Amino acid sequence: MGRFHRHTDGTAHDHAHGDHEHDHDHEHEHRDVGDHSGYALTGTVRVDVLERILDENDRIADANRADFAAAGVRTVNLMSSPGAGKTTLLRRTITELGEQVRIGVLEGDITTSLDADQLQGLGAPVSLVNTAAGFGGECHLDAVMVRSGLGRLPLDRLDLLVIENVGNLVCPAEFDVGQHARAMVAAVTEGEEKPLKYPVMFRTADVVVVNKVDLLPHLDFDLDLFLGNVAAVNPTATVIQLSARTGEGVDAWCDWLRSVVAAP
Repeated sequence: MGRFHRHTDGTAHDHAHGDHEHDHDHEHEHRDVGDHSGYALTGTVRVDVLERILDENDRIADANRADFAAAGVRTVNLMSSPGAGKTTLLRRTITELGEQVRIGVLEGDITTSLDADQLQGLGAPVSLVNTAAGFGGECHLDAVMVRSGLGRLPLDRLDLLVIENVGNLVCPAEFDVGQHARAMVAAVTEGEEKPLKYPVMFRTADVVVVNKVDLLPHLDFDLDLFLGNVAAVNPTATVIQLSARTGEGVDAWCDWLRSVVAAP
């Protein structure tokens, strides 16, 4: 299923991919699935299948949303490239907010329980979804994958569910999983150009968390340039600068999560 991708404007395309980073920010008419003229025998069929698969994802995303509403839980889709610090930020978040907000985590990875293991014992229930276990080893979570892990979580006893998506700067942004808000983590070690190279990820985020700011004195990183690039791609995004390792700025992140929980 993950071979088919939809953009934020409703456009879509298909391609095979593995564990990688790439971006597709094409300008198309609404629901245009791209030029498949190179597939002389199957072009029309590919378009038909693409539409049906994306519709199925959206149907399951709506079902997820209905379950979240019934349980009274708010959901954040947390995305980033590999190594940006999502899991470290989640550990800090559970520690800081755990006594005020009932947090659960749906942990997505291609394989292994390494990140999920780091979250165990902090007081938040964790459900692990490996995309290699029956989902083709995809580089993202889709609505069906998320739904497969919800039954292992006590949704009616949670205020906030954080879905830690697979580390990837492209594919996770293209799938609605039923979340109420999208957050992405960008580490200062990744370079100032990332918002321009991967605009879909930054454009779909409600909040951009700039992580590892404690390393700025040791890096040749132009923070103002990076923030300008974020604003150029997504001028309405909330930007929070923090260090998940030291705790600097984490209060602002926790305040944003509280606002998600409190939203009607």
